Amino acid sequence: MLPQTGGEYVYLKTAFGDIPAFLFAWFNIMISKTSSFAIVTLTFATYAVSFFSMCGGPQLPVKLISAITIILVGIINSWSATLAARIQIIFTFAKVLALVVIIIGGFVKIAQGHTSVLSSGFEGTLNSPFVIALAFYQALWAYGGWQNLNMVAEEIKNPPRDIPRALVSSVIIVITLYVLTNISYLTVMTVDELLDSPAVAATWGEKVLGAAKMIIPLSVMVSTFGSTNGSAYVGGRLIFAAARDGFLPEVLSFLHVRKYTPIPSMILSITVALLMIIPGSISSLINFFSFTAWCFYGMTFASLLVMRYTKKDTPRPYKVPIVIPILMVFVSIYLVAAPIIYEPKIEFLYAFVFVMSGLLFYFPLVYYNLHFKCIDTITMYSQLLLEVSPPKSKEDKL
Repeated sequence: MLPQTGGEYVYLKTAFGDIPAFLFAWFNIMISKTSSFAIVTLTFATYAVSFFSMCGGPQLPVKLISAITIILVGIINSWSATLAARIQIIFTFAKVLALVVIIIGGFVKIAQGHTSVLSSGFEGTLNSPFVIALAFYQALWAYGGWQNLNMVAEEIKNPPRDIPRALVSSVIIVITLYVLTNISYLTVMTVDELLDSPAVAATWGEKVLGAAKMIIPLSVMVSTFGSTNGSAYVGGRLIFAAARDGFLPEVLSFLHVRKYTPIPSMILSITVALLMIIPGSISSLINFFSFTAWCFYGMTFASLLVMRYTKKDTPRPYKVPIVIPILMVFVSIYLVAAPIIYEPKIEFLYAFVFVMSGLLFYFPLVYYNLHFKCIDTITMYSQLLLEVSPPKSKEDKL
């Protein structure tokens, strides 16, 4: 119904107005997309270090490799959207192939009788609603990306036909692959071994593949590099969409004059991601990201309900059953409320305050449209240095 670049940003703006859309863009630019960028590159770096038998070493090599990966992916996405898309296809194929190898290995181990961990089920685990919510944060982050296709809707040839097909089929495929992969892990590792391993797939490879164990960390590196490329691809598009609407400096909506890539928005995205890899661990980044992300996910699900009444007559090529967004609104409320109610932590307050701090920029710069001459100077030099120019009209596509 709304096939514009920006995904949730577009839906929130249409259903609830400018402020929720601006806060979503602020959160994603400063935390969500960039922390995802950082988390995946840190995973890439962890497996790269394990590949060279340095697992458990100092964090400097991990963070250095992560930074190099972020910069490389930023260059690729700034150089050519076509190149970035082709890399995504190749690396996704390699990722699926690696998962199939792990799944087959799991079936072989099950046939050999390695089912002691699987048969014990959830013995000894906790049932606190708070702990379950945090577990969902970790697990659902692994499925992050189900909404990314909507971020680049303008670049899809036939969005009404292709978006529903791609979303439904990809989610089913990912669920199947991930569940079978985790079953395979639990055929050869105890729960403690799985939790203690800094690189789970590499540990699996050591136990199952023997001399060929290096295939697995190499495959995970390929997988995470592809995921990083995908995060960069959609992250730059969100900044472009927000800047095109006047929510960010205009220069961030500029495109390269020949390649039509959003270079300024890509530079901002990779710069914030580089800052993200400095302080935090992967786990802390995921928890901080997930709490605030599910606030906006819940609002996005609610926006569909709102638009069912505010845009009754708008053509809908695909109409989702109403029970799905209603259910997901309640799921979002639980994921946000459970950690706060059962074990409040100051980090959740920090997250909320950080998101709301975006209003300090919204009111003077967007609502009252204050303008600073230095912005014009930055825009001019950016155009000269990066060879970028504004879209011909607000409706221009990438």
